[in-house]
Amino acid sequence: MEFSIEKLARQNILKMTPYSSARHEYDGDAMIFLDANENSFGSPLPENYNRYPDPLQVKLKEKISLIKGVPAENIFLGNGSDEAIDLLFRIFCEPGKDNALVFPPTYGMYEVCASVNDVEIRNIPLTSSFQLNLEAIENSIDNNTKLIFICSPNNPTGNSMNRYDIEIILNNFNGVVIIDEAYINYSKQRSFIAELTEYPNLVIMQTLSKAWGLAGLRLGMAFAGKPVINLMNKVKYPYNINTATQMLVLSALENIDTPNEWTRITVTEKEQLAKELASLTITQKVYPSDANFLLVKITGARKVYEYLVKNSIIVRDRSTIILCDDSLRITIGTPNENKQLIEALKRYS
Repeated sequence: MEFSIEKLARQNILKMTPYSSARHEYDGDAMIFLDANENSFGSPLPENYNRYPDPLQVKLKEKISLIKGVPAENIFLGNGSDEAIDLLFRIFCEPGKDNALVFPPTYGMYEVCASVNDVEIRNIPLTSSFQLNLEAIENSIDNNTKLIFICSPNNPTGNSMNRYDIEIILNNFNGVVIIDEAYINYSKQRSFIAELTEYPNLVIMQTLSKAWGLAGLRLGMAFAGKPVINLMNKVKYPYNINTATQMLVLSALENIDTPNEWTRITVTEKEQLAKELASLTITQKVYPSDANFLLVKITGARKVYEYLVKNSIIVRDRSTIILCDDSLRITIGTPNENKQLIEALKRYS
C-alpha cells in the first residue's frame, strides 16, 4: 500500500500558512514578555494565568512521551479526543465530496463531526457478534473514502475488535485509519501504539478522561506519524489546551500508581457486577466487555431506566440504536455504587 499525505490531505490545508502565535516566534528563556499584548501585572489568581499557554504543550508531551513510549513529535494534544476527530475531517475530507466509514453501534461523535464538516458518513453495521464486516467494508470504499474510524474497545458494546481484521484494513486502505482506544487501559488487548512506525496511515486516539479520572480537564491524545501530527498542529487553534489543564495534567501524571490501582479495582468490580446482573430475572444477556462499562440486554429496558432515574441512579439507555435493542450501558462505579445499583434492580425485579 502506498500512503501519500500530499495526495490525501486537502490541497488548501497543505498550502495554508498557519497562525503564528507570539510564543511560536522565539526559543529559549526570557525575563520580560512584551510580545503578546497580555496583562503584564498578573491575574486575580495565584498562578500566572495572565500569560498565554504553551501552544505546543512541550513539557506535557515530553511527560506523556515517557509514559507511552512514543516520541513527543508523534503526539497531538486536543481539547478532548473530539478535537482530534474534527481536525481529521477538516484536514483530509473535502466538504460535499469525500466520505468516511464508521461501524455502528459506535461512538456518536464521528458522525456529528462529519455532519458539521459536510462529509458523508457511510455506516457499515457490525456483525451480530459486534465485529467488523470486512466484506461490507471493502464494498463501501471508493476513491473518495478518506477516513475509517474503528473504536476498540468499542462504545457502547464494550468489546475489542479482532486485531487481524484491523491489520487487514491498515494494509489495504490508502486513507487514514483512526483507532479510538479511549478504553484501552481496561482491555486485555494491547494498544496499536507499537505499530505506529509500521503504518504511516494509522492514527491512535487515547484519553485521560477514563482510567486517569481527568474527564473535567478535557485532554485527548492522538498518536501518529510526524506528517499527520504536523498537519494537525497546523490546523488546530493556537492555544487549544489552556494553562490550567496543562499544569494540572502534568501534576496528575506524576502519580501513575493510583490510576493503575483504580483500573485494577474497576476490572474486578466489572467481573463481579456482570455476575450479579446475569443472575437477575430481568437480564437477558450481559455482553463481554474490555471497557469500564457493561452493555446489558434487559427486559423492558426503558422502564428499568426510568425506574433507576427515580431512584437517583443514572445509566445510559442504548435501546434505540442498532444491534442494542432493550439494552442499557452501565458504567462500573465504586463498590458501594455497584451494590446500590444491584439492590435497586432486585427491588424492581
